[in-house]
Amino acid sequence: MSGDRERVIELVNELGSRVGHVLSEMVPPAAQVHLLNAQRELITALMLIYENRVAPAPAATRGRRARARRRTTTRDRKIPIE
Repeated sequence: MSGDRERVIELVNELGSRVGHVLSEMVPPAAQVHLLNAQRELITALMLIYENRVAPAPAATRGRRARARRRTTTRDRKIPIE
């Protein structure tokens, strides 16, 4: 998992540096600051999403989810229509 994570981080950093280089030529400095802050927030969000999907849930959390499921009762069954 750490190898994949490192590759994702390297990819995101490379994309960020390429975008930053292109932006520096076309965008005014005030807008660059705004866009770089937005980029930083986007990278953070993507990493959190990635970690949340890759990392397994702790055993205690998995157990609670299983017990929290609603049990079906006789009222939950379909009513036959004639």
